[in-house]
Amino acid sequence: MTAADPRTILDPRTILVAPDSFKGSLSSVEVARALADGWLRGRPGDSIRLAPLADGGEGTLDAVAASGGWQTLPTSARDPLMRPLAARFLRDGERGIVELADASGLSRVASAERDAPAASTFGTGLVLAAAIGLGVRHIVLGVGGSATTDGGSGLLRALGARFLDASGEELAPGGAALVSLARVDLDGLRPVLAEVELVVASDVTNPLLGELGAAATYGPQKGASSAQVAALNAALAHYADLLEAATGRRVRDVPGAGAAGGTTFGLLAVADRFRSLEVRPGVELVMERTGFADALATADLVLTGEGRIDRQTAFGKTALGVARRARSAGVPCVAFGGGVEPEGIAALGELGAVVVPVTEAPMTVEDAMAAGAAPIERAAERVARLVGLLA
Repeated sequence: MTAADPRTILDPRTILVAPDSFKGSLSSVEVARALADGWLRGRPGDSIRLAPLADGGEGTLDAVAASGGWQTLPTSARDPLMRPLAARFLRDGERGIVELADASGLSRVASAERDAPAASTFGTGLVLAAAIGLGVRHIVLGVGGSATTDGGSGLLRALGARFLDASGEELAPGGAALVSLARVDLDGLRPVLAEVELVVASDVTNPLLGELGAAATYGPQKGASSAQVAALNAALAHYADLLEAATGRRVRDVPGAGAAGGTTFGLLAVADRFRSLEVRPGVELVMERTGFADALATADLVLTGEGRIDRQTAFGKTALGVARRARSAGVPCVAFGGGVEPEGIAALGELGAVVVPVTEAPMTVEDAMAAGAAPIERAAERVARLVGLLA
């Protein structure tokens, strides 16, 4: 007698697939599709709902756009080194999504070109200005993945602020030039900002300055040497003194002020120019914009994942946000990781989520990234078959 295929005798289940991207390899949309394809090979009778996510960094636009109902609009901008590029933002009536990484991200600069002292957020400011000019008044700005350490000065400049040296000349772009700042002129900030509700999507808790600040924590990955990190920190301190004096708001020590090379600091300093401005965890905002709660309400199991499930996972990465929501809803959760470390397993384990590595043999990070979607599909199929055996 031949044993029945367990996939054909079990009640079908509804699977919610809600991963982040595997950065440098696959977008969250591609990861979600790979997990779904693999799962259906193991359990073809199940119902799959895709809800790719992001945490406010690179891939946020793609994740939100995949949920439907959003219009992708192109606009001209500048990359971190002020070169022209074509950027985009999402619009749904008066609602909009802007991704800092799309114009000012590390992915816009080749590794050999990374220039932390000179990199500017001016391009992101141009995208914001374009969205506002088209009538968008409720904007989510995702600030992850930046190549910049300019305290948001470039972004503010694109919105009408001026940063002048002792001769009254505009400073050069980038954080290093801020050491020569002599006067902050905010008179040119666009009056229309008073109609804009801005929400900064960020999971970073770093202050602007010091050992845990923007330059020290993130400068090296943006190409800054030790000497440049120290110079950038000093320049940001000088900038903070003058900008806070100009606005009457001391915000350098607010948790998260150091996000995106201090971009959040710059925005917090001029918060009273907006109708409202707040900082919220990125994954929560993306969940809201993609209908995650409604999808979770009908799910029997959630699949999530990201490129690395490690010690940083405990500080608000997408997999943690999904696992937290799944636990609250009483829905089991499986997290797939391109790279997995004990600290990440423990962080998700505390929320009842099970972590599954995607890699199938010892390999370099480069080899794992080059492997594409196939290992993710196979990992999902293995878990699906296991569920079929145990259910």
